[in-house]
Amino acid sequence: MKRFLKNTFLVSILLLCAGITFAQSNPVSWSTKVNDLPDNTYQLVFEAAIADGWHLYDMGPYPGGPNPTIFSFEKNADIELIGKVEYLTKVTKVFDRMFNMEIGYFEGKAQFGQKVRLKSASASLKANVEWMACDNGTCIPPTDEDLVFELKGKTASEALSPSNSSKGTTGTGVVAGDSVTATDGSSEPISNAQNEASAKTTDTSADTVSETSDDKQGASIWSLILQALAWGMAALITPCVFPMIPMTVSFFIKGSDNKVRGRFRAFMYGLFIVLLYTVPIALIIVLTWILGGDSVTADIFNWLATHWIPNIIFFIVFMIFAASFFGAFEIVMPSRLVNKSDSKSDKKGLGGVFFMALTLVLVSFSCTGPIVGTVLIKSTSGEFWAPILTMLAFSLAFALPFTLFALFPSWLKKLPKSGGWLNTVKVVLGFIEVALGFKFLSVADQTYQWGLLDREVYLAIWIVVFSMLGFYLLGKLRFKNDSPVEHVSVTRLSLSIAVFSFVVYMIPGMWGAPLKAISGYLPPLQTQDFVLTDTPSNVIYNSAPITSAMPANIKYGDSGLELPHGMEGFFDLAEAEQFAEKVGKPLFIDFTGLGCMNCREMEARVLSDPEILKIIRDHYVVVAMFGDDKNIKVDEKEWVVTESGKTLKTLGKINSYYALKQFGINAQPYYILKGHGKILVSPRGYNLDIEQFKTFLLKGLEEYNKL
Repeated sequence: MKRFLKNTFLVSILLLCAGITFAQSNPVSWSTKVNDLPDNTYQLVFEAAIADGWHLYDMGPYPGGPNPTIFSFEKNADIELIGKVEYLTKVTKVFDRMFNMEIGYFEGKAQFGQKVRLKSASASLKANVEWMACDNGTCIPPTDEDLVFELKGKTASEALSPSNSSKGTTGTGVVAGDSVTATDGSSEPISNAQNEASAKTTDTSADTVSETSDDKQGASIWSLILQALAWGMAALITPCVFPMIPMTVSFFIKGSDNKVRGRFRAFMYGLFIVLLYTVPIALIIVLTWILGGDSVTADIFNWLATHWIPNIIFFIVFMIFAASFFGAFEIVMPSRLVNKSDSKSDKKGLGGVFFMALTLVLVSFSCTGPIVGTVLIKSTSGEFWAPILTMLAFSLAFALPFTLFALFPSWLKKLPKSGGWLNTVKVVLGFIEVALGFKFLSVADQTYQWGLLDREVYLAIWIVVFSMLGFYLLGKLRFKNDSPVEHVSVTRLSLSIAVFSFVVYMIPGMWGAPLKAISGYLPPLQTQDFVLTDTPSNVIYNSAPITSAMPANIKYGDSGLELPHGMEGFFDLAEAEQFAEKVGKPLFIDFTGLGCMNCREMEARVLSDPEILKIIRDHYVVVAMFGDDKNIKVDEKEWVVTESGKTLKTLGKINSYYALKQFGINAQPYYILKGHGKILVSPRGYNLDIEQFKTFLLKGLEEYNKL
């Protein structure tokens, strides 16, 4: 109560100051338009133009806080209100310390929508909007304005063509108020499927974007960071890097006459290593974002992650680096560049420290290059800042030991001496590079549906590669630069046992075992030709269909796209929504990808759970929105023209663009539950917690039953 009175007093003081000091026109002006929807329904759009430097609060509510934007309507027997006022523009959420609560607001422009049904030939609906606008220092007193909407009934021909709007445009349902014009001139947002979804977006969408981003970050990005840290540590024990440690120690011993200065130089040495790895990739990403925005950066990463050209290039590069690790040849930076950097490292001051760090980065390139490539390529399927964070994690792990040895040179005595074990590490990494390289070939194969690298072929390659690695650790295979293995050490024996155990684990996968631990790296099970009919996994996968009422011909059903675990469903959102309304079930929307590693892992480790599979099959209508398909060309009337004028013609590009514009995501997987056009609960991203996913599905059903 005390806090409420305090906040109310603060608001009153702000409003009083605003009333005394501001005798200017209101910084917010309102306009309206009407969008046609099917079945004699309409979307009433309130659009606020907000002056620069000012912001408009969202609909709250905020007890003891600022005045939210409030909409009210006069009763009219000829007009039925459907649901509540919805956000058509993405809400910016911040935590306000003065009011001690999270507050949403808009800048520049805000759009709100209210669905209505017209019961007569025509009618007028009077609405009132009350709002308060603030800048960084003051707020204007709450203001209200009356607005009038004129509605006219549609003729029979108009009712059959809902994409043609009699007033305004139909692009207002896209997040951030961006409209998308279809090539047939109908101003249809995204596609026919997205037209319905855009018109029905509810006020939960603004909140779900931020909540789901946290979910994805908590799972996917932390997984990438941990892997980057592990790769950074692994790079230290490669033959190109490990011998650089004594050179680092000797460099800093020469300048250790002043302990404080020596520690500062050691710290700067580590910082320079981190910057040399992180800044170049950050500059590239930031420049693409500045020049083209989120959509361009997302397009670049989507192209890198799914297009056959970069994936084939990555595959070839990995094979070349693996051959180098095996001793076929050595990949080094140009000696002239390395020598020039090394000569400048003798300079005093920070310049010498910087060139010492640069020399380390250049000399170690032949070993760290493929590792850095692995880290970066793996992170390009996430948010645009994911490669920056993963490279920062890698460089921190890589630089930390050098910094510590520079600070404490005496630790050098405790290190093992260089020897043949370094080349063994290099060869082991070569085998791992071969295995990981085939993942990129698999992505291209899955995305373009070539059918070259099905699951059993991929598994056969991995079984052979890791079997050879096991024999190498036992000394049964030798490469060019290897020393003879006179006896097997405990370390080699332990590693070989682990490797052969992994091989044994993979073998049942040749007959259809799900192999959940590595499912993210494997092609989907449906690509496997030979699956034993009596395996437990197959019993789950071939469970009963969702419903006997499924249509005989599903749009894009003959294009090679499949749902996991034998589920039946759709690949077009409009068709799925229509069917869901027909059978009275909510929608389970799966934003997925043919080459999406996290999607395969979710399918194998979460969606395969018998209880989850039963809930989805019995209570939801499933639609899979593949964002990386390159082969399916949609009808010309469903082509999408983006804000930059680019025409999207394939199903994958349209789905990917829709996910970015409607929900602000460019990563997969992403799961949304909808019913009667409303988002039922906060969507979910990559998260392997089975119980949480079950709660997510059950909560969706509970909310659907309330509608």
